[in-house]
Amino acid sequence: SETLDVSNSVVSDYESGRRASPGIGVVRRIVEALVEIDLRRGGETLRRYRRILGAGFEGGAVKDLRDYEKPIALDEFRDVIDARSIVDNKREIKGHTVVDSVEAIRTFSGEEFAQLYGWSTERALVFTNITRGESPLVAVRVTNLKPSAVVLHGISRGDISKIAEQIARLEGVSLSYTTTDLDEVL
Repeated sequence: SETLDVSNSVVSDYESGRRASPGIGVVRRIVEALVEIDLRRGGETLRRYRRILGAGFEGGAVKDLRDYEKPIALDEFRDVIDARSIVDNKREIKGHTVVDSVEAIRTFSGEEFAQLYGWSTERALVFTNITRGESPLVAVRVTNLKPSAVVLHGISRGDISKIAEQIARLEGVSLSYTTTDLDEVL
């Protein structure tokens, strides 16, 4: 509230829902205030997010991360990337994240994996650079926050592990696969 130059009650009202959702101008001020506070404290939070996102957009583990203006049907998303359904829970998604599985295993800490999955609820997680699809689904299984859908990229139906399919069913996560070229998917 100090950084925003507003009273504590204003912040509390937004947090508790007593005030209507803030407009984009207020959201911008809040984000800028949080960034300023983090920088004053040494910038540790920003460094963690920058590592995940920065690496991703420069050829690292996260190849793409997008939020949509409005939810779209999972079927529409699958059509765009030419993905075929294995487990279908008929959900909408509000964004997608494309992850290079091997690079994520090499570079992410456990905390960074948790952050990635935390960002991915109501999203489609597209995993590329996989062989059987087990590892991504095991990672989904052991996290508390679940994506709406997982898409296994670069793998055909016959190569997908039965365990991956079983985990998707158990966790209530839609599962699809696509062999569409990664550049086209992106």
